[in-house]
Amino acid sequence: MLPWAVSVRAAKSIPFGLELYSVRDELKKDPEATVRAVAQMGFQGVEFYAPYFEWSESQTKQMRKLLDDLGVRCFSTHNDSSYLSPEKIGRAGDMNLILGSKYIVMASADPKAGLDGWKAVADALNFAAEQLESSGLKAGYHNHKREFIPVENQRPIEILAKNTKPSIMLQLDVGTCLEAGSDPVAWIRANPGRIRSLHLKDWSPEPAKGYTVLFGEGAAEWKNIFEAAESAGGVEYYLLEQEGSRFSELETARRCLESFRLLHPA
Repeated sequence: MLPWAVSVRAAKSIPFGLELYSVRDELKKDPEATVRAVAQMGFQGVEFYAPYFEWSESQTKQMRKLLDDLGVRCFSTHNDSSYLSPEKIGRAGDMNLILGSKYIVMASADPKAGLDGWKAVADALNFAAEQLESSGLKAGYHNHKREFIPVENQRPIEILAKNTKPSIMLQLDVGTCLEAGSDPVAWIRANPGRIRSLHLKDWSPEPAKGYTVLFGEGAAEWKNIFEAAESAGGVEYYLLEQEGSRFSELETARRCLESFRLLHPA
């Protein structure tokens, strides 16, 4: 059995981290202090997002040393689609190897209109996966709402799933899936072994709330989502993510972590 082909009985061993976009203003002011604060809350891992790509090699190595000192892992990184291009995939790979990351995730795409545009995104992901294979790194794709909205009677996320290698992770953003009117549990079960990480972002249908609700306050049925992710999705790690809330960034992260531990006890 592959190490990420986890079962429900192994659910307690699945690590949880923070997508650092959740604390983006703090990260911009002081990256190391922010990562230290996140580790002290009890997060086991992090996912850096696009600005990491501008670091020098020495800055990247310094961040890896800090992560090691704190006992925190970099599970993956979020990347502009151009970072997976032939011109930049080499640099992205080198930086992710230094950070100890496993997945280089395309954070979003802006394809040409129609299904062919999404097939081109799939081709780009397959190319990146091939380039990364020898180093042990893997490619991934992160959805937003648009991937669950049909184009020519097909949801773009289905085009991506059908036309990409099985090694490519389909990282599920739960909140945007819900906003699009789709069922995250059904999507997970339709793609066994591909949903290797999830962004645990809640969402409320109340217009005044939307993505500002904390984890556990919105419409997501988290226990059903966890069960599907762990019995079928092949989840390797969870990432809390928050667009913003009524609290400061770090307080928001702390409160979301507390709620996660209640809903998914260790």
